[in-house]
Amino acid sequence: MEYLDVNAYFSEEPDIPLIDVRSPAEYHHGHISGSLNIPIFSDDERAQVGITYKQKGRVDAIEKGLELVGPKLKILAKQGKKLAKLNKLKVYCWRGGMRSEKMSWLFELVGIKCFVLKGGYKAYRNLLLEDFKQIKKLMIFQGSTGTGKTEILRKMQEMGEQVLDLEKLANHRGSAFGDIGMDAQPTSQQFQNDLHARLKSMDPEKRIWIESESLTIGKVYLPESLWERMNNSSIVELIIPREKRVKRLVEEYGSFEKEILEKATKKIEKRFGGNNVKQVINYLNDDDLYNAASLLLKYYDKSYTFSQAKYKNLKPVVIKSESGKAIDNAQLIIKKVIDLNL
Repeated sequence: MEYLDVNAYFSEEPDIPLIDVRSPAEYHHGHISGSLNIPIFSDDERAQVGITYKQKGRVDAIEKGLELVGPKLKILAKQGKKLAKLNKLKVYCWRGGMRSEKMSWLFELVGIKCFVLKGGYKAYRNLLLEDFKQIKKLMIFQGSTGTGKTEILRKMQEMGEQVLDLEKLANHRGSAFGDIGMDAQPTSQQFQNDLHARLKSMDPEKRIWIESESLTIGKVYLPESLWERMNNSSIVELIIPREKRVKRLVEEYGSFEKEILEKATKKIEKRFGGNNVKQVINYLNDDDLYNAASLLLKYYDKSYTFSQAKYKNLKPVVIKSESGKAIDNAQLIIKKVIDLNL
């Protein structure tokens, strides 16, 4: 087997499958994107080894581990052979210690060349934080609720711009209504890992766009290094007429059931006020989606103004548009940043 530091691990034969040998629970909590799980211990077995280590020490814990793994060696070896490419695998565990070493030893017994990640998953997480800190040309796109930022960014991506789509990866739009129509959110670690994988697929010498968000998107957290980088990056702010924003909100959310919209509205009652929330619900019950959205914008516009003033350190390049169409505004933004050489 060959031990590689974290940079060499990803650059050395990048098409070789990555095998995470940690327990299923560890893997679910966060794993290198694209890796496959062949756990040397089940969650229960890992707990047994841990208890033995605390109560009796290292040697007894190793013996307990051998007792648990012994009957599974043939199955584990077959799994490795099935997944190997060109008879090669990349293997990692939490810190690049005994689990990855022993699993690689087993794989090599059946003819598989193994590359082991020095420092394990922990080393990868340190690399992730550093990579987000070092983004060269990060562009922040911001605008009030209803501007259509996500759709505009996707149009920009179709036009050749690089986009880190936070909402897509987080399965959340970043507001009280953000989970409506979305799948379950990943864990924070997995969201960050998937975001990092997307970043590493991009050209670091070209612009990378990201939507302005708070530190949290629903229940997941941005990496702190990325959050800090965002607050010190160039900003493009799009301003479109209020009526266009209301129209977009009605189009995006109007097809959902009233009960779902009412439940989401009640989430902001403490900050928006009981009377305002009651009025929004009355509008919903009357099928007056335009006035419901218009009233909700008062809350979100106030929140937007607050977040603008509190976090960002650079003044935005402001672009005004009369259009509510994503393609028009995507073209306008790209032209502006090219003219300004951003």
